[in-house]
Amino acid sequence: MLLTAQPIHQQEPRGKTGMHHNRIIFCALPLTFFISGKVLAATQTPTSGQSQRVGATAAKHGKAANKGPASAVHVEGVEVRARRASTIASSATKSNTPLIETAQSVTVITRDEMDVRGVLSLNQAIRYAAGITSDLRGGGVGTRYDQFMLRGFTVPTFLDGLKVQASPTGYATPQTDTSRLDRVEVLKGPASALYGQSSPGGLVALSSKLPIDKQFYGDITTTGGSFDLYRVDADVGGYATKDGSVQYRLYGTVNGQHSQLARTGSRRFSISPAFTFGAHGPTTLTLLGNYQYDPENGTYGGVPLVGSLKRASYGYLPRNFYDGDVPFEKFNRRQGGITYILNHKFNDDWSFSTRGRYDDIKTIYRSVYDSGYYDTDPTMLARSAFGTNEHTHNLAFDSQFKGHVRTGPVTHDMMFGFDYMQQSATEVGYYAAAPSLDVLHPNYHMTMPDMGSPYMNYRTDSHQIGMYAQDELRWKNLIVTGSLRNDWYRSHQMNYISHTGTSESPRQITWRASGLYHFDFGLAPYISYSTSFQPQSGIVSNNGGQSFRQADPSLGKQLEGGVKYQFPGTSVLLTAAGFHIEQTNVLVSVGNLGYNTQSGKVHSDGFEFEAHAEPYKNLMITAAVSVQKIKDDSTGKPLMQSGKGNASLFAYYTMPKGVMKGFGFGGGLRYSAPRYGGEASYGSVHVPQYTVFDGSIGYDLSNLSPSLRGWSVAASVRNLFDKKYLGNCMAYASYGQEWCYYGERRNAQGSIGFKW
Repeated sequence: MLLTAQPIHQQEPRGKTGMHHNRIIFCALPLTFFISGKVLAATQTPTSGQSQRVGATAAKHGKAANKGPASAVHVEGVEVRARRASTIASSATKSNTPLIETAQSVTVITRDEMDVRGVLSLNQAIRYAAGITSDLRGGGVGTRYDQFMLRGFTVPTFLDGLKVQASPTGYATPQTDTSRLDRVEVLKGPASALYGQSSPGGLVALSSKLPIDKQFYGDITTTGGSFDLYRVDADVGGYATKDGSVQYRLYGTVNGQHSQLARTGSRRFSISPAFTFGAHGPTTLTLLGNYQYDPENGTYGGVPLVGSLKRASYGYLPRNFYDGDVPFEKFNRRQGGITYILNHKFNDDWSFSTRGRYDDIKTIYRSVYDSGYYDTDPTMLARSAFGTNEHTHNLAFDSQFKGHVRTGPVTHDMMFGFDYMQQSATEVGYYAAAPSLDVLHPNYHMTMPDMGSPYMNYRTDSHQIGMYAQDELRWKNLIVTGSLRNDWYRSHQMNYISHTGTSESPRQITWRASGLYHFDFGLAPYISYSTSFQPQSGIVSNNGGQSFRQADPSLGKQLEGGVKYQFPGTSVLLTAAGFHIEQTNVLVSVGNLGYNTQSGKVHSDGFEFEAHAEPYKNLMITAAVSVQKIKDDSTGKPLMQSGKGNASLFAYYTMPKGVMKGFGFGGGLRYSAPRYGGEASYGSVHVPQYTVFDGSIGYDLSNLSPSLRGWSVAASVRNLFDKKYLGNCMAYASYGQEWCYYGERRNAQGSIGFKW
């Protein structure tokens, strides 16, 4: 029995993609039934739901420890259920702190929420958060990279506390499959005081699934759906030794799907083993590995602006329009990495933690994309061919001493840290003209020209060293936090075509200060000020082009004030915040002369509201609203792709009793305000607002029969009513390039799984 949603629309003939999804799913189903029989025979009692360890941190002392259930989990070694974990965040302070006591805006997306919504990508996971401008490539195409904006700025991603490093051009960028994730945190506003180089918009922190303290557990799920989706996910773990001091976990996925564009699709294989040593002692070591292979991953192309946003002489192009060439199209990515996480507890007050990761990413990319219509024929699309081979080696480490001390009536939670990042990247790029495409009668199998010699051949080596300190002071209900950091960054890029090199070695101090007062009845007003810095690549001249130098980093600062309220004794949390961000030292292009000045300044002002409520264990509600205004002083216009805000609502209810006990249902809506898409030949481009609806259902089959204990089925639909909309547009009038990206079509999926 497989709940497989059929394709919503008639699919066009596809090229050879090698997606034998039916064979994979039908082979996986007997395996699932076989394992379920073995497990049911071996286990005597059902598990009560997956728990997760908050992590080894020093316990928070003082009055805050008695403020409701959220603080109760803020203790060393305590196990908490996933529904409670939504009130805890570690990204803002690098320690597990209740959100009600965090003087910064943070959104938490738990594994339970991702499962209920049927999340398959990071963009899908965070699109219900306030302040997020997600799916910069529309959502239906270009999913090979996790591209989104936060408070108007592109932001980095961190995995297990360490930055996910991409090549300088961004084509060799690793992507974390959501099946690996235990939770996602969206940290809003500058965070350089703890993380080093970062965007003024914030960051997105991902947490991997790690071994948990259970003797034997697992989950196998098969999924099928629209656009020939197939997916098999497996997650198995338990004790490797009788006493549980050594624990293991192994999870992986095999998946693939056709794109909503004609003749394109994606495939992926990923596997991640993890081991924890000394699980019940003062010193724990976790080793986590991952290997992921994407033999293909859709297309990066779009649709011409005239024919999508604006009506062309022939009307509008369909949502499955493809501007590329099937035999030429290629995206092949191999990524692998190994991570260690070491925690040691000296006593009840002092602890040490360190983590590090080495990863290797290799990408081969080829694509044909449109470069504008021919003036003489409005149906003929000029195209260009582009290709790049990129390879990066990355190292990252982060270590902290944490301690708890008391000075009279004031308690201090202190942290002293050191981190290091290193990258070595090679990039070879090719460019050539490609045959034009008749948009009304497209031919996707043309003869492409030889790419010839590379136009780009770089090697880049970079290093960052950071030292930081933080003190969280508590006096009665008042919490004051201060963070200070010094970074040393060095980068050298060698151009093997011109045989020239450029270097930069900036040093930057960043800091943060905040205050929060937590009233006994649950209200917590706060204010914070934080700064950031971000290295930039580019040539700068301050004297009209007579001399040049490497660009300095851009600088950011934010003032944020807000209020939070958590209903005492519950996980119902309401947050509201207003913010003002300034980014300076922004590069401003000087005409077409090939250099920049650093005279740019960007402002981002906005208001956000979020609500996360689980008033009962069988009801989950999330709501978010954001209004923002982003302005680039150099142009007097908004930043390209930045939206004016968003709004969302999602609710899911599981029947607690009766004949429908175990049946869950819910849905949500997502509203995106208009976005600025740049300057086209006719003037400013504004992407229209849109609203789409999602739906989810699920059923615990054990309510039908005790013999089905552990079995469940689920289904979800994104864009329930198949609304046609544009997710984004990018126009560069000076280059004659104007693209848009249609939003994700109705996409349905169904799954059957067994959990023990």
